[in-house]
Amino acid sequence: MAPKEESRKLNRFYFFFMLQVCISFTLFTIFLKMKKDSLTNELPEVLATVGWRKPTLILLWTFPFGQEFLLNRCPEEFDISGCFYTADRTLYSSAHAVVLFHRDVCTTKTQLPQTPRPSNQRWVWFNNESPSHCPNLAIMNNLINLTMSYRVDSDIFAPYGWIEKHNTTINFTIPKKTKLAAWAISNWNPNSRRVKYYGELKNHLQVDIYGRLHLNMPRDTQPELLSTYKFYFAFENSIHVDYITEKFWYNALYSGCVPVVMGPPRENYERFIPRDAFIHVDDFSSPQELASYLLSLDKDEEKYKQYFNWRSQYYVPLQDDPWTVSYCRVCKALKDAPTFRTIASIEKWFKD
Repeated sequence: MAPKEESRKLNRFYFFFMLQVCISFTLFTIFLKMKKDSLTNELPEVLATVGWRKPTLILLWTFPFGQEFLLNRCPEEFDISGCFYTADRTLYSSAHAVVLFHRDVCTTKTQLPQTPRPSNQRWVWFNNESPSHCPNLAIMNNLINLTMSYRVDSDIFAPYGWIEKHNTTINFTIPKKTKLAAWAISNWNPNSRRVKYYGELKNHLQVDIYGRLHLNMPRDTQPELLSTYKFYFAFENSIHVDYITEKFWYNALYSGCVPVVMGPPRENYERFIPRDAFIHVDDFSSPQELASYLLSLDKDEEKYKQYFNWRSQYYVPLQDDPWTVSYCRVCKALKDAPTFRTIASIEKWFKD
């Protein structure tokens, strides 16, 4: 081979070798920065430096109630490929969506973004409270593009809990029961329906009350403690469509109790769970009649066990971080979002 030809081949080899080294180094640098960016908010800029298309940037205007959690840590079932979450408000003008947690921004409009809004940026209204505890809804008029709440008709359905199907039929073991009924309540309002109902019920049934001004319930042992009860009173603080909270999903079902519910009508619960999984107070003419039924179940083990039949096919998944799960839903919703539109009145929709 001629020396010149051999020299050219050698030069090409070195050229492609160095090119490969540079590419590998660049990708490795991106990887290291991405590891760092999972706790910070630099990823969009990192990708831009190497000419990659910026991801869909989702800005959390606030952490709900100031409870911070790690971003971009979604479970695999929430495909967030192509999205990046941040809480850095300096990225507001680059954000494709801004998630506004209602209770953090509802006092005054000054709590909302004040910088001119970029064209086609979507504002997502996130709320997990019932209309009875959701003030100043009118402040959101003509501002919101997507809704996220426990309501099924939200653009982004973010329930307090749900059931999932087992891959195969299983034999569910009912936790050992040594006590009859429990109720945990933090907001003891003597004029509320649930407290008045209990005022009559206690004359006919022993119920252990936990919460402020009552028995102490250590949070780290809550499921284990509640699992020793046959019944748990999942009484909601207000009655609204689809408003079925952690009282039902976590305190009762996840802990292995039979829920006794006070909330929306039975038909509403049955949209989410089999009808033989719970007892509804509306099925009884009075608290005394309910008490008599629960006492009869306490004496009839076979009949009591029927409230666990559904568990051979379904289970209630534990949410280690409910806030994370809710926000993880935003990415897919943006990918599937309909044509850009603005909701004239959140209040009219949410209070219907």
